[in-house]
Amino acid sequence: MGQLDGRAAIVTGGSRGIGAAIARRLAADGASVAITYARAADHAHKVVDDLREHGVAALAVRAEATDPTALRAAVDTAAAALGRLDILVNNAGIAPFGPFEEVTVADLDEVLAIHARATFVITQAVLPHMGNGGRIISIGSSLVERVPTAGWTLYTMSKSALTGLTKGLARDLGPRGITVNLVNPGSTDTEMNPADGPDADEERRFTALGRYLAPEDIAATVAHLAGDGGRNITGAAFTVDAGATA
Repeated sequence: MGQLDGRAAIVTGGSRGIGAAIARRLAADGASVAITYARAADHAHKVVDDLREHGVAALAVRAEATDPTALRAAVDTAAAALGRLDILVNNAGIAPFGPFEEVTVADLDEVLAIHARATFVITQAVLPHMGNGGRIISIGSSLVERVPTAGWTLYTMSKSALTGLTKGLARDLGPRGITVNLVNPGSTDTEMNPADGPDADEERRFTALGRYLAPEDIAATVAHLAGDGGRNITGAAFTVDAGATA
């Protein structure tokens, strides 16, 4: 018996990296899982196959994070397939990096659309399908607490919006017993930031433990918040970064 038996989850950006690890962990804990993806259909369908090995229902739905109509449709598709939605994990994101002077308004609009607007839109769309006691967990970044190098202004600004959203929603949804929390990962071994990449050694030096995280480390914290252990935790942020912000 898993701690999430009988529950249904939707994980945005679940085709690879942290999102895929979260989807796999929720399925291993007994939840049926829908994932969204933008382009990597082959990765998404491989993740779905992995999820089904745990004996749960699973599906992948294509939805661009910049398209509010597609996001709402993805939620409706997931809810219809799974019969309910108890857990939402807002994970989809990008990692823009570069000099502040070179950021365009188009860059700004795209990043805010993916990190802030999409999270707002899909959370709003999930609520009619979510009963009392649901869980909403967003994936931010440890860079909102400490920015050790230049070039991350656009990224950190957009991820900082999730702090306000989390705290506001915790108050709005508390009467329904729905918890809302934020997980802020540090350097995590993914395609976007591989542990053998050109900047990896420098990133390790910023941490107290001297190491990168695995995507499964983030998934473990999400699973705790999604399970019974998270029932009295809301409006909170959890930094999982090997001590980079210590």
